[in-house]
Amino acid sequence: MSPLGASDSPARAPASPAQASGGRFGRGAEPPSEQRLASAFIAVALVALFGGVVTGALQALEHAGVNLYPWVAPLIKSYYHGLSLHGVLNVLVWTTFFICGFLPFIAARALATPLASPKLGWLTFWLMTAGLVLAAVPLVGNAATVMFTFYPPLRAHWAFYVGLTLVVAGTWLVTLNLALTWRAWRAANPGTRTPLAAFMSVVTFAMWTIASLGLAAEMLFLLIPWSLGWVGGTDALLARVLFWFTGHPIVYFWLLPAYVSWYTLVPRQAGGKLFSDPLARTSFILFLVLSTPLGFHHQYTDPGIHEGWKLVHAFLTFAVFFPSLLTFFNVVASLESGARARGGTGWVAWVRRLPWGDPSVAAQVLAMFLFTFGGVGGLINASYNLNLIVHNTAWIPGHLHLTVGTAVTLSFMGITYWLVPYLRGRALWSRPLALAQVWLWFVGMTIFSHAMHRLGMLGAPRRTMLGAATYVQPGWKLLMSLVGIGGTILFLSSLLYFLNIVLTLVASRGPAPAVPEFAEALSGPEHAPAVLDRWRPWIVLAFVLIAVAYGPTLVRLAATTPLTTPGLRVW
Repeated sequence: MSPLGASDSPARAPASPAQASGGRFGRGAEPPSEQRLASAFIAVALVALFGGVVTGALQALEHAGVNLYPWVAPLIKSYYHGLSLHGVLNVLVWTTFFICGFLPFIAARALATPLASPKLGWLTFWLMTAGLVLAAVPLVGNAATVMFTFYPPLRAHWAFYVGLTLVVAGTWLVTLNLALTWRAWRAANPGTRTPLAAFMSVVTFAMWTIASLGLAAEMLFLLIPWSLGWVGGTDALLARVLFWFTGHPIVYFWLLPAYVSWYTLVPRQAGGKLFSDPLARTSFILFLVLSTPLGFHHQYTDPGIHEGWKLVHAFLTFAVFFPSLLTFFNVVASLESGARARGGTGWVAWVRRLPWGDPSVAAQVLAMFLFTFGGVGGLINASYNLNLIVHNTAWIPGHLHLTVGTAVTLSFMGITYWLVPYLRGRALWSRPLALAQVWLWFVGMTIFSHAMHRLGMLGAPRRTMLGAATYVQPGWKLLMSLVGIGGTILFLSSLLYFLNIVLTLVASRGPAPAVPEFAEALSGPEHAPAVLDRWRPWIVLAFVLIAVAYGPTLVRLAATTPLTTPGLRVW
């Protein structure tokens, strides 16, 4: 395979996926639309990440007894205002905009063909950006301090809900553009298996489009009419059911793009090969089918949902852990092949031979390591009896920071260490600085997340200004200090990250290094059953499973629930 963007040929897409990383995308005087589009999305994502880490540091320090909110009061009105900013910027904006820039870029490279409609791509970007600005105005103005879950009866300004809905609608347009691009590629390459990176990108957005229907229904039928005063009230339970229809699958919307890199790029960056292409495709198909019908495991303590349906969702939550295990086995085996090719030996000692001097690889391997503990914590959250112990405690944000805060964010940081230099056309400003940033994030998150998990096991609540609480137990105080220490290290790591990115953009003068090639596979796509490359049966199966798991509860709630709950503004 040729490097991503290494070819200057103007030819159309080649018939063979072996050429999938070449094609007409080269370094001309004017970068192609895919590069400019990816740059625009990632720029917005990075701005959101910066705002999120600043507000996150304030929360961590508050837990440690250092309350800086009076000093930032003109901008951030309260701890809960900052908490809402942190959640929306990091969990919703940073991830969504990065993914909408990264996956279409990767898919077009893998297919070696331009996006079907660059105009649609730019329309999508401006629609999502307009939605973000619309939502940001009340959010920054303390008129949408409802956390990133925006549970009623807390009510935000209508612009917050409308803006987020526009962002979601924009992601559907990304799905449409990817589908049209794949169809054009299929017409030119009949009978050829979809290149793995493109296959995974399309599956990710197909899964997300299905899953986001719950959030769209909550916004359009409950929250927007309610916030505009068109209806007299809403219902917390029905809104929560619709939210968690999307709220857990969004975790896989965040994770699967990281998996795309772990499967298709990192093995080659490590000097090895992907262990199994068919196994990788199988895991993504399972994510497509199983990711959505499991939201009730977030609602074990909610009345109004029959215990039998909670049990069904518990089983399905454990089932979706299986493709994560496949991913763990496949990716680790791929890394081992690279380490052994570099002279690694032993059952575990081969890890030392991975290219730890490459900040992109180091970031993603460390993200994988910490995500192992996040996956185990997810099984605890899915277990009914154990969930009752940790529900709504600090354990939950501790777990969330291992998933979106590490597996996703640290992986995305690692990706930007080659992607931003490529898009800018300049070398990364400092690899040693990048390596220091990666290890600081790893250490900071280890301290922070461990302390949050321990606090949760001791009963400390989440979404709470613990530093000002009168009920803090003696056993919490040391752990709260560790939250502050870990959060401070994470903040310092993020400052190093942004310093490196900014200096890469404005001060670096060296040429951009070679972009990672797509990994070849020991067991290639020709070994995968043809049915894995057919979308219709899997999408139909996903809808059938959703109808079984959600249909009876949603129909009953929609038919019998009075929308009478008034809105509240607490902060």
